[in-house]
Amino acid sequence: MTRSVPHFGLALGGGGARGLAHIKILQVIDEFGIKPRAISGTSMGALVGCLYASGMSGLEIEDYAKDLFSKRTELIKRLYGNRPNKWVSLINLRTPSILNAEAFFQMLMPEDLPETFEDLKIPFHAITTDFYTQEQYTVSKGKLIPAIAASSALPALLKPVELDERVLIDGGFVNPVPFNILNGKVDVTIAVDVTGEQARLAGKVPNSIDALIGCSQILLRSLTNNMLQNNELKNNQPLILAQPRVGRYNVLDYFKIEDIFTHSEEAADDLRRNLEQVLNQQVA
Repeated sequence: MTRSVPHFGLALGGGGARGLAHIKILQVIDEFGIKPRAISGTSMGALVGCLYASGMSGLEIEDYAKDLFSKRTELIKRLYGNRPNKWVSLINLRTPSILNAEAFFQMLMPEDLPETFEDLKIPFHAITTDFYTQEQYTVSKGKLIPAIAASSALPALLKPVELDERVLIDGGFVNPVPFNILNGKVDVTIAVDVTGEQARLAGKVPNSIDALIGCSQILLRSLTNNMLQNNELKNNQPLILAQPRVGRYNVLDYFKIEDIFTHSEEAADDLRRNLEQVLNQQVA
């Protein structure tokens, strides 16, 4: 007797440049011909997740990411290039050390990215943190860029985003690997955790920005571990958990994209075996 193929969901976690590892995971999903029924993402996971939900393949996202991050000059050209946004729109004049998150992502994302959640090919949920209520706020409708910007808006680097009459910041502060968002929506959840261990800077004392970013990653890792070990959530754990070994990289190591891909291959191989096992179980 042949059982029906399960509906898969995909939860992509936050972690800055470490989130480039998501791309190798997506390529494995493509190899199996799986189209997720729903996708959730936090921070970098939201950025990669929305590209995948728009219909881009894992290979297409890899090509796009390499174009952005393999050469610093190419990224600078893109930010200064033929976009309608002016470079000055990136700067918050009241607090010049903070970039305007919406303007930044508007220039960074593909020009043909759908404008709204409703235009995506796969239902997508972006996780953000409401700064004032200190609670999770999930965005799954309306304009896409503001939601992605909000999910990635790490304080001191990116300006908080005003959306739906809320002030929103990085979703990693409340839900770094949002697998629970998919409960009841899919049969099998594939969660990808890229928090890893904090990278060491050759014993150096971090500067204020590095310390802030490092503390945020400590929080992400602690929250993720708690969610994965919480007995109350035992019945809602992801059936498949991929954890690429990219903790050696700092969250701003985007230009080490090739190395991050290399260190994602072991997790990709593990996912292949796990998917084969799950799919084989569907045939009695």
